[in-house]
Amino acid sequence: MGAHLGRRYLWDAEAEPDPLHMPSFPAHLGMPARQPRVMVASSSQLSDARVPLEQRDFCGHHLLRLLRCQRDNFPVPWGCHALRHAWDSCQHEE
Repeated sequence: MGAHLGRRYLWDAEAEPDPLHMPSFPAHLGMPARQPRVMVASSSQLSDARVPLEQRDFCGHHLLRLLRCQRDNFPVPWGCHALRHAWDSCQHEE
């Protein structure tokens, strides 16, 4: 616990940052600004489709397309594999 403090005082002090002083560079240096996320599907569309509340997120538009495809291709559940993959990928990235 404190080995980094010993290295600072015993060896090269320029290689170790000083724990008593805050850095002088901006905290977001080198990081691009994150764009705010927007809902593609409106809350009225999600409520009309009877999407459960826990699934009303930024991936709701993918879920609406998936539910519509499953409804249209009812006896064949594997016909909507690409839409299911798009919804799963969006959920994973979120």
